[in-house]
Amino acid sequence: MRRDLVLYRHAKAGLGRPGGSDHDRPLTGRGRRAAVAIAAALVARGAPPDLILCSTALRTRETLEPLLARLTPTPPVSLEPGLYLASAQALLARLRQVPGDVERVILIGHNDGMAELARALATSGDPAALGAIAIKYPTGAAACLRATLDDWSDLGHADVYLEAFLRPRDLMTGAPNP
Repeated sequence: MRRDLVLYRHAKAGLGRPGGSDHDRPLTGRGRRAAVAIAAALVARGAPPDLILCSTALRTRETLEPLLARLTPTPPVSLEPGLYLASAQALLARLRQVPGDVERVILIGHNDGMAELARALATSGDPAALGAIAIKYPTGAAACLRATLDDWSDLGHADVYLEAFLRPRDLMTGAPNP
């Protein structure tokens, strides 16, 4: 069965309030604009997600908002504390628990885990997109991956194709998008 996965790093966040926690850092104006651009690009790709997994951090929830505003009907969203600053291994372990009837998942989280997982999973795809992921996974970026898996528990044990690497700077300036 075809499985689609989007690994979406939260958009640019500010420093937060003095004495505030890292968990409560909001998006900057640039981050909000980037989240809108990426949301529009994800929706334009078609096939809406069956499930969205999102860290509980304020910046990931604010990154999610423009996407939810464009999805009708709204897919199930799971806000999960365990995704906050999770490692690639923890993210992969969570994805392997996704129910078998779910075909398309968006995971909204943080670096370094998101970048490491995308690099580890993407075994093939457009060379320019693979090269871009290898160099930098900027805030607001989304790796659109496709795999043929019987079950999500097989993720990481099969070929995963990188269909696109969406970066806010490419979408907001009209530059080519690897």
